[in-house]
Amino acid sequence: MSAHTKPPLTAASTKPVTVAAIRAAKGGTPLVCLTAYTTPVAEALDQASDLLLVGDSLGMVVYGLPSTIPVTLDMMIAHGAAVVRGAKRALVVVDLPFGSYQESPAQAFRNAARILAETGCGAVKLEGGAVMAETIAFLTQRGVPVLAHIGLQPQSVNALGGYSARGKLSAEAETILADARAVTDAGAFAVVVEGVVAPLAARITETIRVPTIGIGASAECDGQILVTDDMMGVTFGHVPKFVRKYADVGATMKAAAEAYAADVRERRFPAEEHLYGAPKPKIAAG
Repeated sequence: MSAHTKPPLTAASTKPVTVAAIRAAKGGTPLVCLTAYTTPVAEALDQASDLLLVGDSLGMVVYGLPSTIPVTLDMMIAHGAAVVRGAKRALVVVDLPFGSYQESPAQAFRNAARILAETGCGAVKLEGGAVMAETIAFLTQRGVPVLAHIGLQPQSVNALGGYSARGKLSAEAETILADARAVTDAGAFAVVVEGVVAPLAARITETIRVPTIGIGASAECDGQILVTDDMMGVTFGHVPKFVRKYADVGATMKAAAEAYAADVRERRFPAEEHLYGAPKPKIAAG
């Protein structure tokens, strides 16, 4: 069987997806990856997904924070455990938040070990290229599977100067390609490639031996990931160019809330069928 005829991980099987299965998907049917932050959403996405990421994007999506920087380890653990409870099949990966791993490999291991132990997830994700290679090697050699993240790195947005696409200039493109090689050699089982120009993302995918998971990158990547709230149309305000909306759940929620409000104000809800111990209507004699 050739690489491009590998069966998709999402074919009828309900067998849990492992880190080894994700790694082996290189060059096969593209991996389907989405974010999840709660048990009900994990349950809804599980069967369609190969990987569910509990991203630090929850800071913005769930908590309304201006960036991912204020997200704490406790927040990631709470949401990670919730997603694990809802996912029976997809591999659950939890982000290491800003400040929880950059200080040293030992710090990264302590916090990654806590995430694995307290959530039951299958792997952690961290941002950074060559500069984080030593940390990735330290973790993987000690039994912590790592999903790497290169290109546009939201935790470094202050240093990078914004959310613009990366790799437009040849020097920057070569640095990002070197990052991809470094995290692969360090032991990452897959690499998220975010916000880089499409030709560079395709080149990275051709170059490294582990799957690439694109977001705002190339269709040539070995998989794709989106923030579920963006994809479902729950996010209000600016939506990145690379997002395709597959539903308009936000509009549905608004319409449902308006209908509920109208029924409450007109005393149409709750109706008799929604009440406990409601008196039965009297039947007239005769």
